[in-house]
Amino acid sequence: MMFSIVNSTLCPQSGPIYRVMQILLLVSICCLATARAQSVTASLGGTVVDENGAVVPGSKVAVISIAKGFQRTTTTKDDGTFYVPLLPPGNYTVKAEHDGFTTAELRDVVLNVNDQVTIEIKLKVGSIAGETVTVIDQASIINESPAVCTTIDRQFVSNLPLNGRSFQSLIALTPGVNLTKASFSEAGQFSVNGQRANANYFTVDGVSANVGVSPGFNIGQGGAGSLPALAASGGTNNLVSVDALEEFKVLTSSYAPEFGRTPGGQIQIVTRSGSNDFHGSLFDYIRNDVLDANDWFANANRLPKPALRQCRG
Repeated sequence: MMFSIVNSTLCPQSGPIYRVMQILLLVSICCLATARAQSVTASLGGTVVDENGAVVPGSKVAVISIAKGFQRTTTTKDDGTFYVPLLPPGNYTVKAEHDGFTTAELRDVVLNVNDQVTIEIKLKVGSIAGETVTVIDQASIINESPAVCTTIDRQFVSNLPLNGRSFQSLIALTPGVNLTKASFSEAGQFSVNGQRANANYFTVDGVSANVGVSPGFNIGQGGAGSLPALAASGGTNNLVSVDALEEFKVLTSSYAPEFGRTPGGQIQIVTRSGSNDFHGSLFDYIRNDVLDANDWFANANRLPKPALRQCRG
């Protein structure tokens, strides 16, 4: 691929400015060629062994999502291992079968965003065709990802009270996260492990969501993409609604090189996908000062509660 710049009196091709422009153009093209989205899926691997712990090569392994109605199949290698990548977050059932063994079934294998999970499946010798051994207990799951992270799943989002139906306050549940005050020079909202508040990186389904705005006239941080695309009020409502949120993960340290844009926290937001069940959602949001206690300082000065009334559905 060849590039040329039109010759001009302001930028002659033999001058130093022309060479600088060539270098900048080449760097920008390389950056565009290597840009990619962060992974929002999980991977499941493991080993199939018999009752004595010997590996069972050639076993058929199926990873089934009953809620979403799909399955991924693979076969164990000579060392008895298998690997299934690119699995959406969710609850899975894992089946393993081989001639001369009864079928083993592991239920409730939960995979979260960006998990790297390994399991061990034990097959029992059996001669009755179609006999199935169902493992009711929770499978022994080992997460091999070195990342230090906290996952906030839909159970927390649905059951915890959220001000303004924004899950932003749940980010503070992560160890190492400290809320910061937005200022003219630094407009981020929280710091992770002592990093700057404008060093955090947001993604929604693997796509960058760092196109935020600045509270003042300094648009440098917002224009550089170091601020999340939060709403004008500072909430996460415009990123994804709580009804469409499946889960989000906050990675604080030792994460993979794919998260190399900023040194702070990496916030991965995953939206919900369809399932076999027809369902919907209905909510009613009410906030009234009748349900609130008066402020201590207002009580000390014998002042009434200020009116705070919001209601929408």
